[in-house]
Amino acid sequence: MPKITVLAHPDLAPGGAVLDVPAGISLCEALLDHGIPIEHACEQSRACTTCHCIVRQGFDTLNAVDESEEDLLDRARGVEPQSRLSCQAIVGAEDLTIDIPKYTVNHARET
Repeated sequence: MPKITVLAHPDLAPGGAVLDVPAGISLCEALLDHGIPIEHACEQSRACTTCHCIVRQGFDTLNAVDESEEDLLDRARGVEPQSRLSCQAIVGAEDLTIDIPKYTVNHARET
């Protein structure tokens, strides 16, 4: 069972966390299942960027980023080359280390 190491976040995981999660679920589901209340304004329907996270270790073990996710990430705040929408990143068999940005933007509400 892979482990997800969540780096410290001032509001969501002040001390960081290490989660044992089954392969095949999204990062967002894994975080929510373990009581880390990552924002997901669009209810994981790939319509906002509030669940944006940065994969510090294990990025290449996740499913590929598709064009729709890339388009949304282009509008996310603080995007980095290893950024993913946690609702679209599916956990594989390897361990991950992730960083949740302090600020996110809800593009579903902005017009």
